[in-house]
Amino acid sequence: MLDPLYNAVGWVLIQIHSGLTAVGLDPDSGWAWGLSIVLLTVLMRLIMVPLFVKQMQTQRKIQEMQPQLLKVRERYKNDKQRLQQEQMKLYQESGTNPLMGCLPLLLQMPVFFALFSVLRSVAQGQAQYGFTPQLVESAQNATIFHAPLAAQFLMSEQEFANYHADPLLARVVIAIACIIMGTTTFLTMRQSMKRSAGTLAPDNPMAQSQRIMMYLAPAFGLFGLGMPIGVLIYWVTSNVWTMGQQHFIYRNQPAPGEEPASKQASPNGSAKGLLGKRKESAPEPVEQPKIERKQPKKQTRAKRSGGSPRK
Repeated sequence: MLDPLYNAVGWVLIQIHSGLTAVGLDPDSGWAWGLSIVLLTVLMRLIMVPLFVKQMQTQRKIQEMQPQLLKVRERYKNDKQRLQQEQMKLYQESGTNPLMGCLPLLLQMPVFFALFSVLRSVAQGQAQYGFTPQLVESAQNATIFHAPLAAQFLMSEQEFANYHADPLLARVVIAIACIIMGTTTFLTMRQSMKRSAGTLAPDNPMAQSQRIMMYLAPAFGLFGLGMPIGVLIYWVTSNVWTMGQQHFIYRNQPAPGEEPASKQASPNGSAKGLLGKRKESAPEPVEQPKIERKQPKKQTRAKRSGGSPRK
């Protein structure tokens, strides 16, 4: 059923590899095939940028709606059916579709499985999804840091020997790639969680689920032990792209109640420079009005004592 998608991913990968070969890279090197996977990932993420922006806008609207959603949850906490109806009513009135927050991730998964299937077929020596026998042999023998692109951590030593690779060294490289994949997954989720931390209460179910997913993220590195290193390259590249993309969009579209970084200014209204806040000049002293004190007139002794003056 997904063969057309697999064929499309395989064809794009082959075309990128052909372009890199045309500019001078060795077609049988692991760097040519590895860079082809990186460029395939970047191309896919560029196509999905509008969806990612839409996802950020949806998340911002949901954050702005949190006070209303909390009131609805409190009012109908004992009536789940009415609670769902009122929540959907709020989403419809604001023009927000909660599914848009998951759409970019859902669209990435088919490409991920397609690339996994293409590399698995290459590892098995099958010429399909646009690959010729010559391209399959080239990709099978391509290595990065002595780790074959189609190799997996759980492969047998005989399978590593078929690629003319040292099993121990190849497994070390794959393990490092798995650690990087788990770390970048954790940092990506942590970045997203910090974004929503200021608008979600600690006991909010959404905040709790985000926290659980964040701490489970390093476990994704364990799944990488059963993936070809070419898929790990794809996953790490996608995570690094997501981190940079989120940082840029979060900076220009801050959470409700925050000002964009481009509009932040110093207290005197001037924008911050590279050296920080511009030093304010000392205020000029205001001249205080002089207070004239009227001194009482000197009186004679007679007047002071109340008697008559001497004659």
